[in-house]
Amino acid sequence: MTDIILAGLGQTDVGEHWDIGLRELAFTAIEAALNDAGRLKPQAMYVGNMLAPNLSRQAHLGALLTDFAGLTGIEAVTVEAAGASGGAALRQGYLAVKSGLVDVALVVGVEKMTDQVGAGVEEALATAADSDYESVQGLTPTAQAALLMQRYMYEYNVPADGFAGFALTAHANGAGNPHAMFRKAIKLETYQKAEPMSAPINMFDAAPPADGAAALVLTRRDLLPADWPHPLVRIAASATASDTLALHDRKDPLFFEAAYLATGRAIKQAGITLDQIDFFEYHDSFSIYAAMSLESSGFAIRGHGWKMAADGRIARDGNLPCATFGGLKARGFPGGATGVYQAVEAALQLRGQAGKCQVTDPRYGMIQSLGGPASTAVVHILEKI
Repeated sequence: MTDIILAGLGQTDVGEHWDIGLRELAFTAIEAALNDAGRLKPQAMYVGNMLAPNLSRQAHLGALLTDFAGLTGIEAVTVEAAGASGGAALRQGYLAVKSGLVDVALVVGVEKMTDQVGAGVEEALATAADSDYESVQGLTPTAQAALLMQRYMYEYNVPADGFAGFALTAHANGAGNPHAMFRKAIKLETYQKAEPMSAPINMFDAAPPADGAAALVLTRRDLLPADWPHPLVRIAASATASDTLALHDRKDPLFFEAAYLATGRAIKQAGITLDQIDFFEYHDSFSIYAAMSLESSGFAIRGHGWKMAADGRIARDGNLPCATFGGLKARGFPGGATGVYQAVEAALQLRGQAGKCQVTDPRYGMIQSLGGPASTAVVHILEKI
C-alpha cells in the first residue's frame, strides 16, 4: 500500500482571537496548509470541532468552511469526539486517502473558545461528560480531573508538587514556539505558589481554553511531484478506541483503557516497538492526564508516570521528549482543533523544521488525542522517510 504523506501544514497562533470569526480563523490555517502543499487540490475536507454549536452558535462547519475557502462542491463533514475531535478528523482523512477513493484530503481543526466567557465555556466543555449522571450533578471537567488526581496521589503517595514537572516541561518548550499562548518558562516555586482551581489541581495543572485553527493536506506518495520540496513524513499508523463515558462505569478509573488499546493497535500497525518512539505529544489538558497517558500507553509502569516528568525524562533532551511545542498547557487548548495541532507539530519535528523546539534527529513521533478522560483515544504514529 502506498504511503500517506502529510504534504501541507498550516496553523494559527493559539490565543484569544476576539477580533476574528470561526470561518476566518479556519481559513488562515487552510491557506497556509494548501500553500505548503503546493496548492494540491483537495477532494474532501474533514473538520475537527468540539464546541462550535454551543459556543459559536454554528453547526454545519463542512459547508461553512468549504464555501469560505472557495472549495464549494467537495465532500465536507464535521467530526466530533470531544477533545479528540481533531485526531478523529485526521483519522477520517487518512482512511479516505488510504482507501483510494480520495486522492487529496484536507483536515482542519478549529475552535473558538472566546465566543463566550466564564461559566458558558465550562458548561460547554462539560458536554463531553455523561449528561445524565455527571454533568447534571455539576461535575465540570476540571473537577473530574481533580478527583482522579486526588485518588492517584493517594494511591501512589505522590507529593503535593509531584506533578510540577509536566507544567515546567510544557512551559520550557512553549517558550520556543512562536504560535504558543504562553511563551515563558516557569520555576518550581511558581508552580508551588499557584492558586488552586479545584484541589489538588492548580492553575498550572490545567491547560487554558483558547482559540486556534490548524490544517493538514494528506495525499499518497505516488501523487507527489518529483521535485517535492519538503522532507517526507508519512502516517505510519492510525488507531482509535473508546471507553465508558462515565468514570463510575470503569473497572479502574486510574487507567486509560482506550489509550492502552489505541496505542497497542498503532504500534502493531507501524511494525515497531515503543522504545523506537522518539517523542510523544500527549493530551495534557490536565497534568494527571499526562501521567496516566504515559502509563496507559506503556511508557511508564503504574504510579510512575509523574516521575518521568519529575526527573526530566520527558524534557526535550530526555529519553522521551513530550509536549515538544508546549503541549496543551503552554501552546493552549483549542478544543477540537488540538489533534490537528499535534499532527502539525509532530510533522515539523520530523521535517527538521521545528526551530527552537526541535528534538534531536527524530524518526518516529506519536501523537495521542483524548476525548474527556480518555473516553475516546486516537493515536497516530508519524515517520520520517
